[in-house]
Amino acid sequence: MSFQYVREIPGVKEILQTMPLSAELKKIKRNRDQEIRAVFERNSEKFLVIIGPCSADNEDALCEYVSRLARLQEEVKEALIIIPRIYTNKPRTTGEGYKGMAHQPKPNEEPNMVKGLKAIRKMHIRALQESHLPAADEMLYPGNYPYLEDILSYVAVGARSVESQLHRLTISGLDVPSGMKNPTGGDLEVMLNSVQAAQLPHVFVYNGWEVKTTGNPLAHCILRGAVDPYGTNIPNYHYEDLMRLSEIYKKRNLLNPAIIVDTNHANSNKKFHEQPRIAKEVMRSRKHSKTLRTKVMGLMIESYLVEGSQKIGENIYGKSITDACLSWEESERLVRDLAGNI
Repeated sequence: MSFQYVREIPGVKEILQTMPLSAELKKIKRNRDQEIRAVFERNSEKFLVIIGPCSADNEDALCEYVSRLARLQEEVKEALIIIPRIYTNKPRTTGEGYKGMAHQPKPNEEPNMVKGLKAIRKMHIRALQESHLPAADEMLYPGNYPYLEDILSYVAVGARSVESQLHRLTISGLDVPSGMKNPTGGDLEVMLNSVQAAQLPHVFVYNGWEVKTTGNPLAHCILRGAVDPYGTNIPNYHYEDLMRLSEIYKKRNLLNPAIIVDTNHANSNKKFHEQPRIAKEVMRSRKHSKTLRTKVMGLMIESYLVEGSQKIGENIYGKSITDACLSWEESERLVRDLAGNI
């Protein structure tokens, strides 16, 4: 056999019982969920900022970062809702490289997914306890979602997963906003098919059960740029791109049509320092158009304590070991600028 069965993964019930969320944290998350939902349902004019490191590889650094976000959130609370980006799985284009804390609790050690699942839950709970800001995470493996289901206030489906039937159906069972990124090739119809599928009810096999879902009306689009057949990055955050997606949304007649713009990845041509410029252009487009003010609900930004990225083993505290990120100082300025431009 090609498979080697290394260790049995503990059931969701077992891990949740040994690492429970307190009643206080459940209440904090419930209240925050209502605030975020109100934005997507057009009952709030606040703007969402989903911000944090490309991948959360170090619990102490991540929690320090999120605690700083909490203080910044208090300062901009009248205009912005900050959702910490705590990504514990890292998709790899070629399958090589660090795959996130769920795989490797310590980046320089061998994979251990039993320890990894416990480590990501512990980190998410600690971050919520210290900041009172429920987080966003990427759904790379739908079967892992229940281990964090009671903690997350936002879920993203990445460009490489957005055509997956299981991802679409799983999102249909979530009760939090869930963003579907455009695929790497940039096809908007593929992204919208995914949103439409996620908004519908389904019956399917999930984690050993036949399940029924009611559909997720808060499923929406995330624009992250595209890559053409020759490897050239093509942005899709400009005014014309946003208006085009708004028009397609209108033809689809989907619930709560919303757009989040990812300021990094192909939109920035992988030049992380361009993110503030891109964010500000999106805000200008939003101001220029009443349509976009009701459609563009937020931004996704990659940011950490220290600017740039490093190789595993360099051990610079708070610096990304995957994609390069904005520094804390630059991020703080950007968030304040966004608050002043709502």
